[in-house]
Amino acid sequence: MSSAIVLNTVDPYATPKKVLTYAVMLILAYIFIFPLLFMFSSALKPQAQIFEDLYSIAAVLPTGDISLDNYVSVFESSRIGLYFFNSFFITTTTVVLSLLVNSMLAYSLVRLEWKGRGFILTFIIALMIIPLDGIAIPLLMLVSHLPWIGWDSGLVLETTWLNTYHVQILPLIANPFFIFLFVSFFKDIPKEFDEAAAIDGATPFQIYWRIILPMSKPVIATVAILQFLGGWNQYLFPVLFTQSEGVRPVMLGIQQFFGNNTEWGEVMAYASLITLPVLLVFLIFQRQFVQSMAGAGIKG
Repeated sequence: MSSAIVLNTVDPYATPKKVLTYAVMLILAYIFIFPLLFMFSSALKPQAQIFEDLYSIAAVLPTGDISLDNYVSVFESSRIGLYFFNSFFITTTTVVLSLLVNSMLAYSLVRLEWKGRGFILTFIIALMIIPLDGIAIPLLMLVSHLPWIGWDSGLVLETTWLNTYHVQILPLIANPFFIFLFVSFFKDIPKEFDEAAAIDGATPFQIYWRIILPMSKPVIATVAILQFLGGWNQYLFPVLFTQSEGVRPVMLGIQQFFGNNTEWGEVMAYASLITLPVLLVFLIFQRQFVQSMAGAGIKG
């Protein structure tokens, strides 16, 4: 008669570990989300209520005399609508052009055969160590003397890019880090797809547009989010390149609004309005973003 010995493999510390893990995660989540909760709740309160709730849990809760008066005041006392339009136009255009330019260059470096592509890729990677702020002044000197075709009761040749939309768009399109992300992702796509499409008569651009890009949604979402964040939060370039309110983005608008306003509820309302687009973009693309970060998009 045979007997079986059943070993107890249950980890007695599993439950305490899970409890500790979730507790730490909840604490960290609260630390990171606290500023957002405070901002959105304060935007609904008068200033006296904000300071009254400052040292209690009510600081992050929409308690007391809540209303939308602060948001109404923001729209009445500032040009936030114009600033929002400028930011959306500049950021959206930058994201679209950045996706096209960086992905096309990465495609040519990875999927096409031509001399010198290894050197170009090495040079692009080396450019990643140079911060964009480090070339701001030389770039300012350059764009201040570049010609551009404008319109003033007819076509005219302007002698500077300053105080325009395109000066806030074109310098931010090409990005070495984004090119590196696309290169790393494209390398993991089997070249058999290219060969099969080429046999069917597809051109290199058709392969890029109809095969490579549809298979690259995670890295596209990652670059779109990062570029949107960078463009929406851009402050240095608009300060240097623009003096007219007609083309300035929302980040410069909040500086002016804060300088002319001492009501913290209205300041929080303004800040919450410019934060919402960033949160929405991340929530929409978060799945692809996490997939790209955990997969081939961030490989050395």
